Amino acid sequence: MEIQANPSGTRHIEVTDEHLQTISRYQLFDSLADSSGIIDETVLDKLKFTVRSLLETAGNNDKSLLDLCLDVLYNKNMKAFGLQQLINLYGSWMKDEG
Repeated sequence: MEIQANPSGTRHIEVTDEHLQTISRYQLFDSLADSSGIIDETVLDKLKFTVRSLLETAGNNDKSLLDLCLDVLYNKNMKAFGLQQLINLYGSWMKDEG
């Protein structure tokens, strides 16, 4: 699967089922956005800090979480627009899985 990373559609990020499963396993999108539901760079930073904290936790050497970071969250093209697309993809994926 691929998400559009910018409004013009010139940049994309590849997302796998394993990435989506990792998001689900760690519940990374729970309480991510505030009550307004607006996804901006602050929300993306919050997600990155959360994941980095999970990785730094003693004994957490989950390769799937590291892959999610390297492939998607810390991808050079990931911005707030891309995160919104990832959240939308995740929502669709959850419907299909459930």
